[in-house]
Amino acid sequence: MNMDQPQSRFDAWYSAARPRTLTATYVPLGLAAVIAVEHGVFRPVEFVLALVGVLFLQIGANLINEYFDFKRGADALKVAGQGMTIKNQVLTPVDVLRGAIATVAAGVVIGLILLVLSGPLLFWIGLGGVLVVILYTAGPFPLAYNGLGELAVFVFMGPVMVLGAYYVMAHRVDWIPLIAALPIALTVAAILHANNIRDLEADRAVNKRTLAVRFGLRFARAEYLFLVGGAYVALCVLVVVGVIPWPALLALLTVPEARRLITIVQTSSDSHLLHQAQGRTARLHGRFGYLIIAGWVIALVVASLTG
Repeated sequence: MNMDQPQSRFDAWYSAARPRTLTATYVPLGLAAVIAVEHGVFRPVEFVLALVGVLFLQIGANLINEYFDFKRGADALKVAGQGMTIKNQVLTPVDVLRGAIATVAAGVVIGLILLVLSGPLLFWIGLGGVLVVILYTAGPFPLAYNGLGELAVFVFMGPVMVLGAYYVMAHRVDWIPLIAALPIALTVAAILHANNIRDLEADRAVNKRTLAVRFGLRFARAEYLFLVGGAYVALCVLVVVGVIPWPALLALLTVPEARRLITIVQTSSDSHLLHQAQGRTARLHGRFGYLIIAGWVIALVVASLTG
Protein backbone atom coordinates (compact mmCIF):
# COMPACT_ATOMS: atom_id res chain seq x y z
CA MET A 1 0.00 0.00 0.00
CA ASN A 2 1.39 3.37 -0.99
CA MET A 3 1.15 5.61 2.07
CA ASP A 4 2.06 8.63 -0.04
CA GLN A 5 -0.92 8.30 -2.36
CA PRO A 6 -3.53 10.11 -0.18
CA GLN A 7 -1.15 13.03 0.29
CA SER A 8 -0.32 13.21 -3.42
CA ARG A 9 -4.03 13.07 -4.23
CA PHE A 10 -4.71 15.92 -1.83
CA ASP A 11 -1.84 17.89 -3.34
CA ALA A 12 -3.30 17.32 -6.80
CA TRP A 13 -6.69 18.73 -5.82
CA TYR A 14 -5.02 21.56 -3.95
CA SER A 15 -3.03 22.44 -7.07
CA ALA A 16 -6.11 22.18 -9.31
CA ALA A 17 -7.97 24.59 -7.02
CA ARG A 18 -5.17 27.15 -7.72
CA PRO A 19 -5.03 28.44 -4.14
CA ARG A 20 -2.83 31.45 -4.80
CA THR A 21 -5.61 32.91 -6.99
CA LEU A 22 -8.13 32.70 -4.14
CA THR A 23 -7.13 36.16 -2.93
CA ALA A 24 -9.56 37.14 -5.70
CA THR A 25 -12.28 35.98 -3.30
CA TYR A 26 -10.77 36.94 0.05
CA VAL A 27 -10.01 40.55 -0.87
CA PRO A 28 -13.42 41.63 -2.28
CA LEU A 29 -15.26 39.81 0.52
CA GLY A 30 -13.04 41.50 3.09
CA LEU A 31 -13.69 44.86 1.47
CA ALA A 32 -17.44 44.26 1.54
CA ALA A 33 -17.20 43.30 5.21
CA VAL A 34 -15.36 46.44 6.29
CA ILE A 35 -17.79 48.67 4.36
CA ALA A 36 -20.68 46.82 5.99
CA VAL A 37 -19.11 47.42 9.41
CA GLU A 38 -18.77 51.13 8.64
CA HIS A 39 -22.43 51.27 7.61
CA GLY A 40 -23.56 49.32 10.68
CA VAL A 41 -24.99 46.41 8.66
CA PHE A 42 -22.39 43.66 9.14
CA ARG A 43 -23.98 40.22 9.62
CA PRO A 44 -21.39 37.52 10.44
CA VAL A 45 -23.50 34.49 9.42
CA GLU A 46 -24.34 35.93 6.01
CA PHE A 47 -20.72 37.02 5.54
CA VAL A 48 -19.33 33.55 6.26
CA LEU A 49 -21.89 31.93 3.98
CA ALA A 50 -21.03 34.38 1.20
CA LEU A 51 -17.30 33.76 1.65
CA VAL A 52 -17.67 29.98 1.51
CA GLY A 53 -20.11 30.13 -1.40
CA VAL A 54 -17.88 32.37 -3.49
CA LEU A 55 -14.84 30.22 -2.70
CA PHE A 56 -16.72 27.18 -4.01
CA LEU A 57 -17.62 29.07 -7.19
CA GLN A 58 -14.08 30.30 -7.78
CA ILE A 59 -12.62 26.85 -7.24
CA GLY A 60 -15.30 25.51 -9.56
CA ALA A 61 -14.28 28.06 -12.17
CA ASN A 62 -10.64 27.01 -11.81
CA LEU A 63 -11.57 23.34 -12.28
CA ILE A 64 -13.75 24.12 -15.30
CA ASN A 65 -10.85 26.08 -16.74
CA GLU A 66 -8.53 23.13 -16.08
CA TYR A 67 -10.90 20.69 -17.79
CA PHE A 68 -11.75 22.71 -20.89
CA ASP A 69 -8.21 24.02 -21.44
CA PHE A 70 -7.08 20.39 -21.52
CA LYS A 71 -9.93 19.33 -23.80
CA ARG A 72 -9.25 22.21 -26.21
CA GLY A 73 -5.51 21.50 -26.20
CA ALA A 74 -4.62 24.81 -24.56
CA ASP A 75 -2.34 23.08 -22.02
CA ALA A 76 -0.41 21.09 -24.61
CA LEU A 77 2.38 23.61 -25.18
CA LYS A 78 2.52 25.14 -21.72
CA VAL A 79 5.73 24.60 -19.77
CA ALA A 80 4.61 26.45 -16.64
CA GLY A 81 1.35 27.26 -14.98
CA GLN A 82 -0.95 26.50 -12.15
CA GLY A 83 -3.00 23.34 -12.07
CA MET A 84 -2.21 21.25 -15.17
CA THR A 85 -3.03 18.19 -13.09
CA ILE A 86 -4.71 16.53 -16.08
CA LYS A 87 -1.77 17.19 -18.40
CA ASN A 88 0.59 15.84 -15.75
CA GLN A 89 -1.66 12.77 -15.37
CA VAL A 90 -2.26 13.32 -11.67
CA LEU A 91 -6.03 13.71 -12.02
CA THR A 92 -8.16 12.41 -14.88
CA PRO A 93 -10.46 14.67 -16.91
CA VAL A 94 -13.46 12.91 -15.33
CA ASP A 95 -12.06 13.61 -11.84
CA VAL A 96 -11.72 17.31 -12.58
CA LEU A 97 -15.13 17.58 -14.27
CA ARG A 98 -16.81 15.90 -11.29
CA GLY A 99 -14.95 18.22 -8.93
CA ALA A 100 -16.08 21.22 -10.96
CA ILE A 101 -19.72 20.12 -10.89
CA ALA A 102 -19.58 19.45 -7.13
CA THR A 103 -18.00 22.78 -6.21
CA VAL A 104 -20.25 24.86 -8.47
CA ALA A 105 -23.29 23.02 -7.12
CA ALA A 106 -22.16 23.72 -3.54
CA GLY A 107 -21.74 27.40 -4.37
CA VAL A 108 -25.21 27.53 -5.94
CA VAL A 109 -26.82 25.89 -2.90
CA ILE A 110 -25.21 28.42 -0.57
CA GLY A 111 -26.31 31.17 -2.95
CA LEU A 112 -29.91 29.97 -2.74
CA ILE A 113 -29.73 30.06 1.06
CA LEU A 114 -28.42 33.64 0.90
CA LEU A 115 -31.15 34.53 -1.59
CA VAL A 116 -33.75 33.56 1.00
CA LEU A 117 -31.92 35.50 3.71
CA SER A 118 -31.33 38.68 1.69
CA GLY A 119 -33.41 39.69 -1.31
CA PRO A 120 -34.23 39.22 -5.01
CA LEU A 121 -31.31 41.23 -6.40
CA LEU A 122 -28.97 38.46 -5.30
CA PHE A 123 -30.63 36.13 -7.83
CA TRP A 124 -29.41 38.26 -10.73
CA ILE A 125 -25.97 38.82 -9.19
CA GLY A 126 -25.63 35.12 -8.50
CA LEU A 127 -26.92 34.11 -11.92
CA GLY A 128 -24.40 36.38 -13.61
CA GLY A 129 -21.61 34.98 -11.48
CA VAL A 130 -22.51 31.35 -12.19
CA LEU A 131 -22.78 32.04 -15.92
CA VAL A 132 -19.32 33.63 -15.93
CA VAL A 133 -17.95 30.64 -13.99
CA ILE A 134 -19.33 28.22 -16.58
CA LEU A 135 -18.91 30.24 -19.76
CA TYR A 136 -15.40 31.44 -18.97
CA THR A 137 -13.89 28.45 -20.78
CA ALA A 138 -16.97 26.34 -21.61
CA GLY A 139 -19.78 26.70 -24.13
CA PRO A 140 -19.84 27.76 -27.79
CA PHE A 141 -18.39 31.21 -27.05
CA PRO A 142 -15.95 30.82 -24.14
CA LEU A 143 -15.07 34.22 -22.76
CA ALA A 144 -11.40 33.43 -22.15
CA TYR A 145 -10.99 32.27 -25.76
CA ASN A 146 -12.52 35.42 -27.22
CA GLY A 147 -10.64 38.23 -25.47
CA LEU A 148 -13.26 38.82 -22.77
CA GLY A 149 -11.50 37.18 -19.84
CA GLU A 150 -10.04 40.32 -18.28
CA LEU A 151 -13.33 42.21 -18.63
CA ALA A 152 -15.33 39.38 -17.05
CA VAL A 153 -12.91 39.09 -14.15
CA PHE A 154 -12.73 42.87 -13.67
CA VAL A 155 -16.54 43.19 -13.44
CA PHE A 156 -17.52 40.07 -11.53
CA MET A 157 -14.52 39.68 -9.20
CA GLY A 158 -14.47 43.39 -8.46
CA PRO A 159 -17.58 45.59 -8.22
CA VAL A 160 -20.17 42.82 -8.61
CA MET A 161 -18.62 40.56 -5.99
CA VAL A 162 -18.16 43.38 -3.47
CA LEU A 163 -21.70 44.64 -4.06
CA GLY A 164 -23.14 41.13 -3.82
CA ALA A 165 -21.38 40.40 -0.53
CA TYR A 166 -22.45 43.79 0.82
CA TYR A 167 -26.03 43.17 -0.31
CA VAL A 168 -26.38 39.87 1.56
CA MET A 169 -25.48 41.71 4.76
CA ALA A 170 -27.16 45.08 4.22
CA HIS A 171 -30.18 43.86 2.20
CA ARG A 172 -29.85 47.00 0.12
CA VAL A 173 -27.75 48.43 -2.70
CA ASP A 174 -25.15 51.12 -2.08
CA TRP A 175 -22.82 52.80 -4.56
CA ILE A 176 -19.82 52.80 -2.18
CA PRO A 177 -19.05 49.05 -2.60
CA LEU A 178 -19.22 49.41 -6.38
CA ILE A 179 -16.83 52.36 -6.56
CA ALA A 180 -14.47 51.24 -3.78
CA ALA A 181 -13.94 47.93 -5.59
CA LEU A 182 -12.30 49.52 -8.63
CA PRO A 183 -8.65 49.35 -7.43
CA ILE A 184 -8.90 45.66 -6.57
CA ALA A 185 -10.82 44.97 -9.79
CA LEU A 186 -7.82 46.29 -11.72
CA THR A 187 -5.35 44.12 -9.81
CA VAL A 188 -7.45 40.96 -10.10
CA ALA A 189 -7.66 41.50 -13.86
CA ALA A 190 -3.87 41.87 -13.81
CA ILE A 191 -3.54 38.34 -12.37
CA LEU A 192 -5.35 36.89 -15.37
CA HIS A 193 -3.54 39.14 -17.81
CA ALA A 194 -0.14 38.10 -16.42
CA ASN A 195 -1.22 34.51 -17.02
CA ASN A 196 -2.17 35.35 -20.61
CA ILE A 197 1.16 37.08 -21.27
CA ARG A 198 3.04 34.03 -19.99
CA ASP A 199 0.94 31.70 -22.17
CA LEU A 200 0.82 33.96 -25.24
CA GLU A 201 2.53 31.57 -27.68
CA ALA A 202 0.82 28.46 -26.33
CA ASP A 203 -2.56 30.19 -26.56
CA ARG A 204 -1.86 31.43 -30.09
CA ALA A 205 -1.06 27.89 -31.20
CA VAL A 206 -4.53 26.65 -30.19
CA ASN A 207 -6.38 29.80 -31.30
CA LYS A 208 -7.16 30.91 -27.76
CA ARG A 209 -7.72 34.56 -28.66
CA THR A 210 -6.88 36.37 -25.46
CA LEU A 211 -6.19 40.09 -25.68
CA ALA A 212 -2.48 39.27 -25.61
CA VAL A 213 -2.91 36.99 -28.64
CA ARG A 214 -5.23 39.38 -30.49
CA PHE A 215 -3.10 42.50 -30.13
CA GLY A 216 0.38 41.18 -29.51
CA LEU A 217 3.05 41.40 -26.85
CA ARG A 218 3.58 45.15 -27.02
CA PHE A 219 -0.11 45.82 -26.35
CA ALA A 220 -0.18 43.14 -23.65
CA ARG A 221 2.70 44.76 -21.80
CA ALA A 222 0.99 48.15 -21.99
CA GLU A 223 -2.22 46.60 -20.67
CA TYR A 224 -0.40 45.09 -17.71
CA LEU A 225 1.08 48.51 -16.91
CA PHE A 226 -2.40 50.05 -17.19
CA LEU A 227 -3.99 47.47 -14.87
CA VAL A 228 -1.32 47.49 -12.17
CA GLY A 229 -0.48 51.19 -12.32
CA GLY A 230 -4.14 52.11 -12.71
CA ALA A 231 -4.96 50.38 -9.44
CA TYR A 232 -2.75 52.82 -7.52
CA VAL A 233 -4.10 55.80 -9.43
CA ALA A 234 -7.68 54.68 -8.73
CA LEU A 235 -6.90 54.21 -5.03
CA CYS A 236 -5.43 57.71 -4.71
CA VAL A 237 -8.33 59.30 -6.59
CA LEU A 238 -10.90 57.50 -4.42
CA VAL A 239 -9.08 58.63 -1.28
CA VAL A 240 -8.99 62.24 -2.52
CA VAL A 241 -12.73 62.27 -3.28
CA GLY A 242 -13.54 60.66 0.09
CA VAL A 243 -14.85 57.28 -1.06
CA ILE A 244 -12.02 55.39 0.64
CA PRO A 245 -10.50 56.64 3.95
CA TRP A 246 -6.97 57.99 3.76
CA PRO A 247 -5.35 55.28 5.97
CA ALA A 248 -6.04 52.88 3.07
CA LEU A 249 -3.03 54.52 1.42
CA LEU A 250 -1.09 51.91 3.38
CA ALA A 251 -1.50 49.94 0.15
CA LEU A 252 1.12 52.21 -1.41
CA LEU A 253 3.68 50.15 0.53
CA THR A 254 3.31 47.61 -2.28
CA VAL A 255 4.47 50.07 -4.98
CA PRO A 256 8.07 48.72 -5.04
CA GLU A 257 6.86 45.19 -5.79
CA ALA A 258 4.47 46.54 -8.43
CA ARG A 259 7.37 48.32 -10.11
CA ARG A 260 9.47 45.14 -10.08
CA LEU A 261 6.66 43.15 -11.65
CA ILE A 262 6.02 45.78 -14.32
CA THR A 263 9.75 45.67 -15.19
CA ILE A 264 9.70 41.87 -15.50
CA VAL A 265 6.63 41.87 -17.72
CA GLN A 266 7.99 44.75 -19.85
CA THR A 267 11.39 43.18 -20.46
CA SER A 268 11.22 39.39 -20.16
CA SER A 269 10.01 36.68 -22.54
CA ASP A 270 11.13 33.77 -20.37
CA SER A 271 8.09 31.63 -19.52
CA HIS A 272 9.44 30.52 -16.15
CA LEU A 273 10.18 34.10 -15.09
CA LEU A 274 6.75 35.19 -16.36
CA HIS A 275 5.22 32.30 -14.41
CA GLN A 276 6.82 33.69 -11.27
CA ALA A 277 5.51 37.15 -12.18
CA GLN A 278 1.99 35.74 -12.50
CA GLY A 279 2.17 34.24 -9.03
CA ARG A 280 3.66 37.41 -7.63
CA THR A 281 0.88 39.43 -9.28
CA ALA A 282 -1.63 37.33 -7.38
CA ARG A 283 0.34 37.97 -4.18
CA LEU A 284 0.48 41.69 -4.99
CA HIS A 285 -3.30 41.72 -5.45
CA GLY A 286 -3.69 40.12 -2.04
CA ARG A 287 -1.30 42.42 -0.20
CA PHE A 288 -2.66 45.52 -1.96
CA GLY A 289 -6.23 44.58 -1.07
CA TYR A 290 -5.48 43.53 2.50
CA LEU A 291 -3.68 46.81 3.16
CA ILE A 292 -6.66 48.78 1.84
CA ILE A 293 -8.89 46.79 4.19
CA ALA A 294 -6.45 47.25 7.09
CA GLY A 295 -6.35 51.00 6.46
CA TRP A 296 -10.14 51.11 6.41
CA VAL A 297 -10.23 49.23 9.73
CA ILE A 298 -7.75 51.72 11.21
CA ALA A 299 -10.00 54.57 10.08
CA LEU A 300 -13.01 52.92 11.75
CA VAL A 301 -11.12 52.37 15.00
CA VAL A 302 -9.88 55.96 15.06
CA ALA A 303 -13.39 57.25 14.33
CA SER A 304 -14.86 55.17 17.15
CA LEU A 305 -12.22 56.38 19.63
CA THR A 306 -12.54 60.03 18.69
CA GLY A 307 -16.27 60.14 18.02
